[in-house]
Amino acid sequence: MYKAEIPSNLRYEGEELVKMFLRPSEYEVVEIEPVKETEKKKVNRDEKNKFKKELYLKLSEYTGKTLPWGIITGVRPVKLVAEIFKKLQTEEKVRKTLLEDYLISEEKVNLVLEIHFHQERLVGEPSENSVSVYIGIPFCPTRCRYCSFTSNQSPESEIVRYLEALKLEIDFAGRKLKEKNLKIESLYIGGGTPTTLNSGQLEDLINFIEEHLDLVDCKEFTVEAGRPDTITIDKLRVLRNHNIDRISINPQTMKDSTLELIGRAHSAAQINEAFLKAKSAGINIINGDLIAGLPEENLEDFRNSLMSLIDLGAKNITVHTLAIKRASIMIDDDPEYHYKQGELVGRMLRLAEEILRYNGYIPYYMYRQKHMTGSFENVGWCKEETVGIYNIRIMAENQRILALGAGGISKAYFPEENRVERVPNVSNYQVYIERLDQMLNRKENDFFKEVDIKC
Repeated sequence: MYKAEIPSNLRYEGEELVKMFLRPSEYEVVEIEPVKETEKKKVNRDEKNKFKKELYLKLSEYTGKTLPWGIITGVRPVKLVAEIFKKLQTEEKVRKTLLEDYLISEEKVNLVLEIHFHQERLVGEPSENSVSVYIGIPFCPTRCRYCSFTSNQSPESEIVRYLEALKLEIDFAGRKLKEKNLKIESLYIGGGTPTTLNSGQLEDLINFIEEHLDLVDCKEFTVEAGRPDTITIDKLRVLRNHNIDRISINPQTMKDSTLELIGRAHSAAQINEAFLKAKSAGINIINGDLIAGLPEENLEDFRNSLMSLIDLGAKNITVHTLAIKRASIMIDDDPEYHYKQGELVGRMLRLAEEILRYNGYIPYYMYRQKHMTGSFENVGWCKEETVGIYNIRIMAENQRILALGAGGISKAYFPEENRVERVPNVSNYQVYIERLDQMLNRKENDFFKEVDIKC
């Protein structure tokens, strides 16, 4: 049993690092004297990193393992790199810091630096008065076994009730955005699965959005159509008639037995059909998600899924590392599953990079999660002209994010302090409907109150 000595005020981050090396049954935490805090009751980053580096080296010696992302326990490596660049200015100094202070592998340093430079070149910094908007539809036809998102299987009457409440929040948001002179740069309808709505509901919702949100400056309007079993030509025509030409169709795998195993009520053939429908409707940019490390899949299964997505013409492909969250069904099947697949997932990610680069994709955004198999990462790849603005902004945390609907987490951004404050909506859609007034007051006081953009 490994005894991890962790300062009491760094227990969370320290234990997250320990979990990357050891299973919960293999260690215990011993709290020691806290690290000195600043006036704001936060530990200085340098002091925090010093402790984490010492702990990492002890754990590495004890286990004989290293981690691809070194001492990083946060989910936004590219944001960290951007902050270090502002301080150190040169690539050479940043690279040295990532390798020596954060103990990140050279392979991952090269990848994160490349993504940082792509983002600078392709989208740059957001303007001061820009905002990205997320609208959540928390319904799915079935729940995937790995899923930890807000998704519900609900009758039609409940969906109708939810949409009426959502419209009230959209109306409120439109009035406040206009009052504060905030301009929408990107808009993303996610979930759940937004295409769980029927074509009439989808048409009505988009009409309402266009009537109440000023989209004149909007560069990107995306609708997640992740489940192919919810996609119809009528729904796709609704999207195209509103000049929406960016959607997600997310197979996660193209192996039928795995789809059944993880609770996806559709086949690989339906994924193929969904892509063909989208193209016939004039949808030009399709994102497809794959997950590396799904149960009972080998390297060849993953290769076949990736090649299928490329052959189908996906312009964006996000390669996820399987992460088993506490809210997922898979955590009950095997709480330690993600500890067992690290070597295989590493080979899958290297294969994905090789194949995607060969086929003309570039890596353009990245994020990490807790309980990721092998402590790896999720990377979005795209054809250069189809970079996803919303994906970059949500991870960079350098722009206000206004999230509407159940489970949405708005982020109030204060550029002068490089500070982000989370302003969450409740995740339960029924509670959201009942407490909508509280959600609006929360946005009024915590998201919009301090915004003062001059015209």
